[in-house]
Amino acid sequence: MTRGTSPEVRRYARLELAGGRRAYARLEGGAAHLYGDAPWSGGAAIGEVIPGVDADGVGAGVRRLAPITPSKILCVGRNYKAHANELGNEVPVEPLLFFKPPSSLLDPDGIIELPPTSIATRVDHEAEVGVVIGQRVRRATPAEAEAAIFGCTLVGDITARDLQKRDGQWTRAKGMDTFCPVGPVVVSGLDVSALTIECRVGDDLRQRGSTRDLIFPVAAVIAYASQVMTLEPGDLLVTGTPPGVGPLRDGDVLAITVAEIGTLRVSVAGPRALSS
Repeated sequence: MTRGTSPEVRRYARLELAGGRRAYARLEGGAAHLYGDAPWSGGAAIGEVIPGVDADGVGAGVRRLAPITPSKILCVGRNYKAHANELGNEVPVEPLLFFKPPSSLLDPDGIIELPPTSIATRVDHEAEVGVVIGQRVRRATPAEAEAAIFGCTLVGDITARDLQKRDGQWTRAKGMDTFCPVGPVVVSGLDVSALTIECRVGDDLRQRGSTRDLIFPVAAVIAYASQVMTLEPGDLLVTGTPPGVGPLRDGDVLAITVAEIGTLRVSVAGPRALSS
């Protein structure tokens, strides 16, 4: 991940296999090479191979899961100037950090559950690049923080916008069940500072931006956060969203794409559709 090097690009998934067994896997050569544990936790291939699984983790007899099980999901608010401006917010002078709970994780191809209108009336998409931590980080320098990056994935920071404004702090607005779709895979060996991200709702291109435009670079955010909290292998840093955020409605299909990673696709359903 460090600039100036050319690490091998590898793709990892977390899959549910026949009988409900769950396993991490390296995706290579049209097959899933199963691991005994997460690769960022020292896991290695166990010699078991599932054929017919493509580079996005799609294959007969397997189901894609959120590719990480983090102890914490740390997010950066307003990390693109144009996004801060579109919501009428000041540009932060230091990283604006908040959490989403692990219970908000949603698998690829899952369903974002809109809350009843008695709770929130506007739910927005925010497409983001996620960074998976590969080693324990505490009070790190930016160089140490960059060395601790394992790989990248895609994240939807789903937000109940009216709750965010009403509450002042963001726990309810961003922490609901299904409000953090992640995946479809984790890719190591990418330059996180040079990724173009797009977000579509149906056929409508809503967001397009580049991590080149982050106000606070990823390594700087990791180093900053590590001064007050320890980041563990498998933790997720959600790096911020470019401009173009907008509402989601019952029946929508949300697709977040980075060419080097793939497409995270989920659908949207309202409380009535879910209860029927």
